[in-house]
Amino acid sequence: MAIARDLLKSKRQDFIVSVPPYATVLEAIKVMADNNVGALLVMQDGKIAGIISERDIVRKVDLLGKISATALVREIMTEKVLYVNASQPIQECMALMTEKRIRHLPVLDGEQLLGVISIGDVLRDAIDEREFIISQLEHYIRAGG
Repeated sequence: MAIARDLLKSKRQDFIVSVPPYATVLEAIKVMADNNVGALLVMQDGKIAGIISERDIVRKVDLLGKISATALVREIMTEKVLYVNASQPIQECMALMTEKRIRHLPVLDGEQLLGVISIGDVLRDAIDEREFIISQLEHYIRAGG
């Protein structure tokens, strides 16, 4: 059974995309676009201070009555960040994302941040696993069982 660490390895991303809490939302949008990601970890002093997603930006910036050029990341980030351990099975990651209605999960190994997995990563893994099982069953059936 695949675990969160395996999923990060398959992504082959050597760096963690993040912004500081004092960055503007406009800067965060640019970082997201430049790195083709839907969420950024908000890091302060080497620790996770929060997470900001495209959804946060769309929903919260307008509610603040500010445009994204002047709003700061710390004003709209989600401070209580849910995360998973590197050894957590992918199915548990998917269950947590579904239950909490979130799309991104940081992966930690003890205190060390390894990366972030998205619901897209988790779903791709589930599809790949099912396709492998189907191909094995087809091969078994063709071989005469």
